[in-house]
Amino acid sequence: MSQSRWQWENATAGAVAGFATVATMYPLDVVRTRFQVNDGRVTNYPTYKNTAHAIFTISRSEGLKGLFAGFLPSVLASSVSWGVYFFFYDRAKQRYSRNGEEKLSPGFHLAAAAEAGALVSLCTNPIWLIKTRLQLQSPFHQSRPYSGIYDALRTILREEGWTALYKGLGPGLLTQVCHGAIQFTAYEELRRIMVDYKERKQKSESGSDLLNSFDYAVLGGASKIAAILVTYPFQVIRTRSQQRPSNDGIPRYTNSWHVVKATARYEGFRGFYKGINPNLLRNVPASSITFLVYENVLKFLRPTGRND
Repeated sequence: MSQSRWQWENATAGAVAGFATVATMYPLDVVRTRFQVNDGRVTNYPTYKNTAHAIFTISRSEGLKGLFAGFLPSVLASSVSWGVYFFFYDRAKQRYSRNGEEKLSPGFHLAAAAEAGALVSLCTNPIWLIKTRLQLQSPFHQSRPYSGIYDALRTILREEGWTALYKGLGPGLLTQVCHGAIQFTAYEELRRIMVDYKERKQKSESGSDLLNSFDYAVLGGASKIAAILVTYPFQVIRTRSQQRPSNDGIPRYTNSWHVVKATARYEGFRGFYKGINPNLLRNVPASSITFLVYENVLKFLRPTGRND
C-alpha cells in the first residue's frame, strides 16, 4: 500500500470517529459552553445549578432543539478537525520516523501532535466560533438569533467583518496544540506500555491484534483526562472571547487577555474551570468512543498483515 493511501485512511478513520463522538455526547457540550460564559455578572444568559439541572431546564424551555443547538457546525468542525488532525499527525510521525524506519520517542510524538493541532486550529476556528454562538442562543438572548450556519456566517461578516471569525484563535491554538500533544503523547505511551505488557504474555500476536475494544476505550479516556486538566482554562478563555457582541455592537471582552484579567479579578482560579464537570462527562467517554472507532476503522480499512 502506498504511503499516501495510508494517510487518507487515517483521515477517514479520524473523520468517522469525530462524527461518532459529537453525535453521542452533544447535549453535554451545549451545557459546558453555557457554564463557561456564566461569570455571574451577565444577565442575558440563563443560570444553572448543575449539569442535570441545566439539561432539564434547557429541554423544558427550549426543547430538543436547545440541547442540539449548533449541532451541524459542531459535526462539521469535529469531523474535519479529527480527519485533518489524524492525517497531519500521521504524516508528521512518518516524517520524524523516516517513513517508519526509526522508533519515535515521546518527544517526537509530542511534536507531531502539536504540529497537527496548530494546523487544525487555523482551518476550523471560524466553524467553532459559529458553533459556540449558536449554542449560546437562548430565549434570554437580546440579539436577533441566527437561523443557521449560513445566516450566522453572513451576519458576522456584515456586522463584525471577517476578522471576527478568528476571535479566540490564540487560546484555540494553545488548546489544540497543548491538548492534542498531551493527549496523543499520553495515548501513544500508554498504548506502548500496554502492548509491551501483553506481548510478553502472547508473543505470537502482533501489537495491533493484542489490544481489544475495551483497551482502546480505556486508553482514550485516560489520555483525555490528562489533557483536559491541563488545557481547560484555554477553552474557557476561547469561549468567552467568541461571544456575540451586544445589540450596540460592543463585545463582552475586547480580546483574550481581557478575558484572563476579568476572570481572574471577579472569579479567581475557579473561574477558569467553569463547566469542567459536564466537560469531563462529555469528553472522557467521547474520547474513548473516538479512539475505539478510529482504531477499529483502521483495522477495517487496512489489509491483513499491515500492523504499523
